This record gives sequence, C-alpha cells and structure tokens, in this order.
Amino acid sequence: MTIFYDPGRLVDGDLELGLVERHRGDPVRGLSPAYFFFMKRTGTPTVMGGINLRLGDSEDVLLYYGHIGYGVDEGYRGHHYAARACMLLFPLALRHGIDPLWITCNPDNMPSRRACELAGGVLAEIENIPARITDLRQRGERQKCRYRFDLRVMGY
Repeated sequence: MTIFYDPGRLVDGDLELGLVERHRGDPVRGLSPAYFFFMKRTGTPTVMGGINLRLGDSEDVLLYYGHIGYGVDEGYRGHHYAARACMLLFPLALRHGIDPLWITCNPDNMPSRRACELAGGVLAEIENIPARITDLRQRGERQKCRYRFDLRVMGY
C-alpha cells in the first residue's frame, strides 16, 4: 500500500504547484500510484499546465514513462516552468525513496529535452518503445530519451 505525503507548499518565484489528486494506481491497468499537480502563476488562478510524479519502479516507468510527466500550455512556454516544476518535485520523490529519478521524452521534443537538462538531468540513452506499450505506439511514438537525475548527488 502506497503512503502519500503532504507535499507542502511548492513555489518557485512566479510558479506554484497545486495538488489536484493522489491516485492509488491500478496494477491491472499498469498504472502506478501518482501525485497530480497543476502549474499556476503564484497569487493568481491562472493554470499554465500540469505535472505528475509516478511512484513506481516498474520497467515501463523506468524506461518509457518516467517518474515525472509534465505539460506546459502553449501560451506559457519559454519560461522554464517544466524544469522548475520538476525541481520542486524532487524532494517529494526522494522522500518516496526514488533515486535515481527518470524522466523520458520524445527525441524530437527539444523543449522537453532542454527542460530535463536545465533541471539537472543527464541523457542516459534513447530507448526503443516495444510494441506492447500500445498507448505510446498508437500516438506514433517509437523512442524515448531517458534522462537520469541522481537526486542525492544533486543535493536534494
């Protein structure tokens, strides 16, 4: 059984993460327990995107989905919100014993790759997505860049 923690207030300048849901996961469907947050401008109701922290260490999480997934709405891109949001979640991930932490993205998604690098990630490899990962394959995805974050080494 997964124990969820109070993430506390997660703020970095004009960026704030708000907890939306703690999802218990569904092993039958291959879903890991996870936290879901919205990204918003501090002091306003303006939602700029979302981010989640997956608590699993299954092969699928480690190789194809990553521990963290994020999306920044188009009008708010270019402010490093994804990288900053990831860094806000690193202490919570470490509290759950996640170290190293993995984030994946598509090889052609240069903004996401840059976000991983800005957050301190190191490209470990580009992994082929097997046919059994049907949701990614149906979206036309064939490979994932795997970025490794050694949280304790990074000072979290």
